Amino acid sequence: MAVKIRLRRMGQKKAPFYRVIVADSRSPRNGKFIEELGTYDPSKEPSAFNVDADKAKQWLANGAQPTETVARLFKANGIEK
Repeated sequence: MAVKIRLRRMGQKKAPFYRVIVADSRSPRNGKFIEELGTYDPSKEPSAFNVDADKAKQWLANGAQPTETVARLFKANGIEK
């Protein structure tokens, strides 16, 4: 089972709000997930990114692969393997 750390879209139309989740790579974008790590709100200025860094590092150490967007957000906030 390939595990991904990715964004789950929430919020209203034209007002996106995302939750950072850990999910099986085969599940749909807003479908079943394993664990929620935090939130990302790009509509605020500056954008708000709140994640439990310990959980994120643990999932990365266990082999979960972040998507490109999540990897960029992690790098900007100092969360790496």
